[in-house]
Amino acid sequence: MSKNLVIVESPAKAKTIKKYLGKDFEVLASYGHVRDLVPKEGAVDPDNDFAMKYQVIDKNDKHVQAIAKAFRKADVLYLATDPDREGEAISWHLLEILRAKKLLKEKPVFRVVFHEITKRAVNDAVANPRELAQSLIDAQQARRALDYLVGFNLSPLLWKKIRRGLSAGRVQSPALRMIVEREEEIEAFEAREYWTIEAGASKDSQPLQAKLSYYKLSYYKGEKLGQFTINNGELASEAERTLLEAAGGKLTIDKVEKKQRRRNPAAPFTTSTLQQEASRKLGFTTQRTMRTAQQLYEGVDIGGETVGLITYMRTDSVNLAQEALDEIRSLIAERYGAENVPKEARGYKTKSKNAQEAHEAVRPTSVNHLPDEIKDRLSTEQYKLYNLIWKRTVACQMIHATLDTVAVDLGAGEGNTFRATGSTITKPGFMTLYQESKDDAKGDSDEKLLPPMNEGETVELVEIKPVQHFTEPPPRYTEASLVKSLEEHGIGRPSTYASIISTLQNREYVEMDKKRFIPTDVGRVVKRFLTEHFTPYVDYDFTAKLEDDLDAISRGEMEWVPVLSKFWKPFKEQIDDKEVSVKRSDVTTEALDEECPKCSKPLNIRLGRRGRFVGCSGYPECDYTRNLGDDNSSNEPEIVEGRSCPDCDSQLVIKQGRYGKFIGCSSYPDCKFIEPLIKPEDTGVECPKCKQGTILKRRSRRGKIFYSCARYPDCDYAIWNEPLNEPCPKCDWPIVTVKTTKRRGTEKVCPQSECDFAEPYEVEENESSSDS
Repeated sequence: MSKNLVIVESPAKAKTIKKYLGKDFEVLASYGHVRDLVPKEGAVDPDNDFAMKYQVIDKNDKHVQAIAKAFRKADVLYLATDPDREGEAISWHLLEILRAKKLLKEKPVFRVVFHEITKRAVNDAVANPRELAQSLIDAQQARRALDYLVGFNLSPLLWKKIRRGLSAGRVQSPALRMIVEREEEIEAFEAREYWTIEAGASKDSQPLQAKLSYYKLSYYKGEKLGQFTINNGELASEAERTLLEAAGGKLTIDKVEKKQRRRNPAAPFTTSTLQQEASRKLGFTTQRTMRTAQQLYEGVDIGGETVGLITYMRTDSVNLAQEALDEIRSLIAERYGAENVPKEARGYKTKSKNAQEAHEAVRPTSVNHLPDEIKDRLSTEQYKLYNLIWKRTVACQMIHATLDTVAVDLGAGEGNTFRATGSTITKPGFMTLYQESKDDAKGDSDEKLLPPMNEGETVELVEIKPVQHFTEPPPRYTEASLVKSLEEHGIGRPSTYASIISTLQNREYVEMDKKRFIPTDVGRVVKRFLTEHFTPYVDYDFTAKLEDDLDAISRGEMEWVPVLSKFWKPFKEQIDDKEVSVKRSDVTTEALDEECPKCSKPLNIRLGRRGRFVGCSGYPECDYTRNLGDDNSSNEPEIVEGRSCPDCDSQLVIKQGRYGKFIGCSSYPDCKFIEPLIKPEDTGVECPKCKQGTILKRRSRRGKIFYSCARYPDCDYAIWNEPLNEPCPKCDWPIVTVKTTKRRGTEKVCPQSECDFAEPYEVEENESSSDS
């Protein structure tokens, strides 16, 4: 047995590190967390300084036993779990288990930390160990205790006041509030009409477009147009006639403004910006991004050498190590020319006041691992994400882009002015390699080329065209924009965003439609209950302040027990009060300012098994009901505009069934065509059977989630468990799946019945897995 025992979290990481350290080191994996609170009331004791009762996690017990056995024969223990407070806590838990087994004795125990899995980084860490950081452990214990106290007290209250099986979490609940309040904004939004007047012109046979900016009428004296100055078709038509007459077929170039501006590259990736950009550019979910990033971090065989390709992917820092900067600048000079290297390396400041500046941004461990040169060694997902990280990292150290901008005022008679804008890229700089995407981008009106123009010249007027517009409500959240909003409000931390989103989906508080979040009826009711009765605990500032306190604990600036005490007393008093003072009907019923058409009693919005509906307050004496959203005069189903039934060509309608709304044929029962109202989510995993379609996440008619080929019925491949885009190591079937059972926990398993491959699978975002 080796004299030195090293403990990491994942088996993939263990294999990589073992190759670096050699035969004198044994490297074993803990497979993530080794202990957790006992899953029952009393696991955290507020009356005893929040003392916690832990137990070994069943599915990892055999790994703990293997570590204990190996440690008996080893001389030195190196705890090399992840470089964050959660990793620190895992090391502490393992040490406590070994201490309880009376195995520590006088053997030295060291904590080693590395932010990238390369031979140099691993060997440097082992050569420079430290002790466990108690402040990080305290912060993690405080977080776990808070999540437990919220989950074990607030969730049962939801069961009593709304329905069983619901949950409320310390971080999950403010996120739900965001999504529901955005939907309420959209529903309350009233569109306003406005018109723009656009001119089409020609200069030396080159077309140009301009928009009316100043307009002179008898009652509107040539002032700059506001958005709603021309707010109806009659005014727009009048403006069209007036301007055509005033212009006389020509527009005069009154003013030409030329400016030069710089555009700087975006900072290197943090966890949050990586998740946002992978969502925008690659269509990855946050979970898919983090799962793939974990694989790149832990190590990939790139041709006889297994190496971690990126630095640690849970970080809120935008720092880059000096040696990384030197390597990046050298590569830019070599591949893109010395003129694209700024005189000094670029530095960036993090937007988060609690960023861990000792960490680095997410970057390639070496930019000399060119994406296209190692592409055949990576899966499709790994290549796409690595290529994104590589380009962002290199671009952040390139010279700025230089753009020439032009703004031209074109006169159409006295007091009437059209404006045309455009730009040209004179020196692309970093834009040669990478440009950051934006949420809900509408397009940049400046990004067009204008013909050369000089003041005093005229251009030929081709047309003047009124264009009708309506103001639009704020867009629903995407994963990218939700993560951005959570970060801006200080809710959650880098390791928690993916699990916040998955929790909301798994609890069926939200659904996805065209990759945007829509709250379910249950989600709306839960949000209303929490905002009305537990206002501080879904308040964004309150949640952010609690996160700040946890960060202060991790820095040794605050003690964890007083922080919990300050939270617990008013929270428990609120729980006890609402247990008595709130009735179920208070939560699940919402009064409408409308009378029942059958008995004239007030109508209510109520929550039933199929979601919210309108019902009479006189129930059961009056049985009047209707679907929410239907008016009082009609119970006709909503028509699906622009589509007909593919089977019989009849009109498609939205119907309400036992398991929610769906699209069905209006000729039912003669035609029984149906399809989901909300399209299934694409996992991005290629179907292993037909190798043409991808696997979609669907919901059965009884509400159970399953996964099947997008080409159904041409391909009937279907499985019950979430697919992963990696082959079975035992039988080489193109995919494996994630399966969770009470007895065995979460495992990666082969979906082929004749193959018995199974190994423990640790969900990456452990920190908020208890946010129930």
